[in-house]
Amino acid sequence: MTSETITAESAGTWHLGDLPVRRVGFGAMRLTGSAAFHLGTPSDRARSLAVLRRAVELGVNHIDTAAFYFSSLRSANELINSALAPYADDLVIATKVGPYRDWTGEWGTSARPEDLRAHVEENLRQLGRDHLDVVYLRRMRQDSVAEHFGALAELRAAGLIRHLGLSGVEPRHLAEAQAIAPVVSVQNRYGLGFHDPATDALLAQCRAQGIAFVPFYAIAGEAGPRGAGTDHEEEVRAVARAHGASSAQVRIAWTLHQGPHVLAVPGTGDPDHLAENVAAGALRLTGADLARLDGARTG
Repeated sequence: MTSETITAESAGTWHLGDLPVRRVGFGAMRLTGSAAFHLGTPSDRARSLAVLRRAVELGVNHIDTAAFYFSSLRSANELINSALAPYADDLVIATKVGPYRDWTGEWGTSARPEDLRAHVEENLRQLGRDHLDVVYLRRMRQDSVAEHFGALAELRAAGLIRHLGLSGVEPRHLAEAQAIAPVVSVQNRYGLGFHDPATDALLAQCRAQGIAFVPFYAIAGEAGPRGAGTDHEEEVRAVARAHGASSAQVRIAWTLHQGPHVLAVPGTGDPDHLAENVAAGALRLTGADLARLDGARTG
């Protein structure tokens, strides 16, 4: 694959509510350092800004971020604001609220429903916007999402949020939220290297209802915030060799093959990796490829 000549248009398009986005987007988590949050060394600011600008040049119009994406020196939202404002009309920025990190980087107590307005306003301030395109409620172990989602629905009615999503949920939480306000997307941990039958059921539920499904850690798998995973690497490499692709490209392509409603938001702070990730949208896996990979995942 010739990554430098392939743009995000090759992956096709889906809608987050009334907002059309290309199915390969960009996750901002890895902009701030060599690993997520405080786990690595802070990134080079100029390089991170260049990655964001290059992503837009390559046709990416869906960026996934959060106010709690920061390292000791870098904030993902600040980088996005500095690199891309004033924002293009077709650029969709999605963020998450619920979790909280204090100024030292330590995780604090999860937000109560009445705290969520402050979370939304902090994202608005950092991004330099008067509204947020998509806001996910990131469930933090609470049994019911009704009160928290209801608080976000009120902010949507007030014009601070355009569309709502859910993250880290089970199928019952989606139904609970839909009784309050429309849900345009669901973001759960999902990928070739991470198998959870409940999330597989949620993926199918989203497909049936035309709701976007946006996996996180699709490349990392069990490695999570620390970097790319190596689960089922023998099978992945075999498929990659057959297509002249990288292992990461195969993992992204497998994710996109799970349905037209599935969006990929791989993150990186490396311009070369960015181009490879975007190019994965053009990788068409065969039925035999998918059978081999599916067998490794569920075997």
